[in-house]
Amino acid sequence: MTKIGIFYGSTSGVTEEIAEKIRDEIGEDNCDLYSMEEDFDDVDDLLKYDYLLLGCSTWGAGEVQNDWREPLFDMEVEKPDFSGKTIALFGPGDCQGHSKHFVGALGLLYDQFKALGATLVGAVSTEDYTFEKSTAIRDGKFVGLPLDEVNESDKTDQRIADWLALLKADFPAIAA
Repeated sequence: MTKIGIFYGSTSGVTEEIAEKIRDEIGEDNCDLYSMEEDFDDVDDLLKYDYLLLGCSTWGAGEVQNDWREPLFDMEVEKPDFSGKTIALFGPGDCQGHSKHFVGALGLLYDQFKALGATLVGAVSTEDYTFEKSTAIRDGKFVGLPLDEVNESDKTDQRIADWLALLKADFPAIAA
């Protein structure tokens, strides 16, 4: 069975908690969990997995969390080949306090990994979310799983379960 690499950046611990929930749902034997701050060395850490779940919160005016900045810059310069890699994105946001930039970091990750040849899956309907604007929408859907631990934490567990059910078609380790 091919393991999934779960990579996340977390400043306040919210994305870390979400990544751990996802790992627990998939099963620890089916995935490896990496903190971008503590465990990530270079892009080779990502490239050793054919299946990746990438977690990032949104900061400022739709920017990625700090732990992702340098790796994304390095990838933009080095242009590693992510062809053959299947990636799904997840991230927390605040649909009320940051309604104009809701989960914008997911859009940045999506664009960069798509440009590097990855296949991105796991798009989520914008229905059942209240926000003003998001740069993480393509073809009318979020490019990954948005979660709002500030205003809608009661929906997190079900949203994760529904998303993982959606990913089963593309991630063999989830279907196991």
